[in-house]
Amino acid sequence: MIEAKFYYKNENAPKPNKPNHIGACAIIKSNNKILLEKRVDSNRWALIGGGLNIDESLEEGIIREINEETGIIISEESLFFWKMFSDPSRIAAYPDGNIVRIISAAYIVNLTENHKLVCSDESEELKYFTYQELEKLNIAETHRHIIKEYFSSMIS
Repeated sequence: MIEAKFYYKNENAPKPNKPNHIGACAIIKSNNKILLEKRVDSNRWALIGGGLNIDESLEEGIIREINEETGIIISEESLFFWKMFSDPSRIAAYPDGNIVRIISAAYIVNLTENHKLVCSDESEELKYFTYQELEKLNIAETHRHIIKEYFSSMIS
């Protein structure tokens, strides 16, 4: 199977052949860990999230993606907008031949109770990780810098 490939600040990244992909991702926190999914299409770990449907807001999109990819139901009041990531070098090349620039709104979700996690067809596994555990993971390039920046902002 051909895997999806992700690029960030890589001069060898392919040029997009489709319009910009606008989406949202979530840093879902629980007990000083963040939740990641192991993607089926790339065998890499990534934040929960995805593209917007044409008729939804960023908030509606991330709420839907969180539910679809984890089984967790959250309200809009649980979302905290953190930052927009729009660097033109954020590129995803998918197995179907589509190559897109990814623009992502990043949200923070603090979970105060345990939720039963349910994988979607897009994920092999869902797991919470500490900051130290993240260093050993094969994380999608389009998400690795978001995670690093998030933890850097927590320290400063």
